[in-house]
Parts: sequence; structure tokens; C-alpha cells
Amino acid sequence: MDYIHLRDMQFFGYHGVLPEENVLGQRFRATVSIAVDIQKAGQTDELSNTVSYVGIYDICKEVIEGKPYKLIEAVAETIASNILSSYEGQVFGCKVEIIKPDPPIPGHYKEVAVEIVRGRFYE
Repeated sequence: MDYIHLRDMQFFGYHGVLPEENVLGQRFRATVSIAVDIQKAGQTDELSNTVSYVGIYDICKEVIEGKPYKLIEAVAETIASNILSSYEGQVFGCKVEIIKPDPPIPGHYKEVAVEIVRGRFYE
């Protein structure tokens, strides 16, 4: 299995349980890995033989900057579902990590994050 990774994409969204998160918004980071077969692309140097990472980026941007969700779990699930349905037959699985660097909770920590794996990611 081969993989394409889009690491540390950054967006601004309005996801969260607290009302101020839905009004003020905040930064979110996303890392997505997709399981694909890119051998033919490597041999031919043709974009038509791979999955364009621009399309994957656009899905992430649309979800994170779009409709607000209460949970970053729902954001991750929606991204994974949209990738798998948009690239059915090309993407065998995906791993999505959503990072909330500044959640409104007291304490000292770097960030909070969720990571999900959907489809057949490891062979």
C-alpha cells in the first residue's frame, strides 16, 4: 500500500460545544493520510494515475471552514467519509487527525486532537 500525506493544514472554523466557540471561531489543524496505489503514477508521471492532493485539501477546507459541528470527532468523521465517497475505488482508506490548538479549557497543554482511521488503511 502507498500513502499520500497532507500534513498540518491550517483552517479557521466555528466548531465546539461552547457558544463562544461558535461565535468567535478558532484555528484548527488537520493532517490527512490516504492509502492509495500510486505505482502507476510513479512510472508514468501522469496526474491521472494518482489522487490529486488538491482535492483532498479542498475537502478538508470545505468541512472545517463550513458548517459548525460541536465535536471535532464529527469534523474528522465527515472529512473521512467525504474522501472515501469522493474517491471510491482510488482511496482504500484514510487517517484523519483534527487538532484544536486553543480549546477554551483551563490548564497547561499544547493542544487537543482526535485521530480516526476509516477504510482499509494498512495492508
